[in-house]
Amino acid sequence: MINILKTRRSIRSYKPEAISEKELDSILEAGTYAPTGMNRQTPIIVATQDKELIDKLEIENAKVLGREDAKPFYGATTLVIVFADSEVYTGFEDACLVMGNLMNAAAAIGVGSCWIHRAKQVFETEFGKELKKKWGIDDKYYGVGNCILGYPAETPQAKPRKENYIIKV
Repeated sequence: MINILKTRRSIRSYKPEAISEKELDSILEAGTYAPTGMNRQTPIIVATQDKELIDKLEIENAKVLGREDAKPFYGATTLVIVFADSEVYTGFEDACLVMGNLMNAAAAIGVGSCWIHRAKQVFETEFGKELKKKWGIDDKYYGVGNCILGYPAETPQAKPRKENYIIKV
């Protein structure tokens, strides 16, 4: 586990093959085991391998970024969106821990991942609100992160850790 945590990198280039259903299910299950405040398990995880939907969400994400020509999902074949409950004090932190579990679980089985921001803003648009409604997600939930998944087409190396990262007292 320590090696996975030390070697997992954000992947920004993917092979065109989609990850398997079994791999996706394993990653998603790991997400559900993330620690949550008082074990309320309040985050919601939405996963898709529907290329048309991923493309539409990527376009919306690029619009929020202010660069409509951008490809912020880097060719990933799978998209997982994590939502937080705005009525729960630890909702944001709970959803962030789910994102971490997703990325670490992916690394453990050889699947690349990257946290892509702007989920909150995308799901505040009319397009995003319609998707949440279609998916049966209550308005009290907001997007925290997009976790893109796929087979890595690159192998980035870790940068050195900064000095004074740890203070032992």
